[in-house]
Amino acid sequence: MATADPARPGFALPLLLLAGFRTLIDDLHAELAREGHPELRPLHGFVLQAVGADGTTATELGQRLGISKQAAGKTVDRLVAVGYLERVDDPSDARRRLVRVTPRGADGLRRSAEIFDRLRAQWADTLGPERVTAMEDDLGTMASANWFRLDVPGWFGG
Repeated sequence: MATADPARPGFALPLLLLAGFRTLIDDLHAELAREGHPELRPLHGFVLQAVGADGTTATELGQRLGISKQAAGKTVDRLVAVGYLERVDDPSDARRRLVRVTPRGADGLRRSAEIFDRLRAQWADTLGPERVTAMEDDLGTMASANWFRLDVPGWFGG
């Protein structure tokens, strides 16, 4: 086992990883605002992805995000109000209401993916493409097998 380097304390690694994440997310949302999506917030990307292509209920959404049904309902209300989600009757069960992504929500997700590609290219321009690829590979090695999880909002808040 490697000995600790006083110039690189262990707590710096998660803080630097978080700072890199925050930088990417802040840059993403600044660009989304310029491209017509000023209402989107970091949490909203997780919500739109958790709703999925087929829609979901508020209860299922809360479970996917790791948050309460009430918190999910409030977030859905906000995203319905600004046009990113809609509530519709469930065709398979008249007692249920589904939450679905609207065309505006799908546009926000599409633009997010395009912006992330541009941000990755900026990092590659600054650090070098090989270093960015190596960083991604190394993080993939260290991350758990199910690294893409939508319950981050609940994990951060819990």
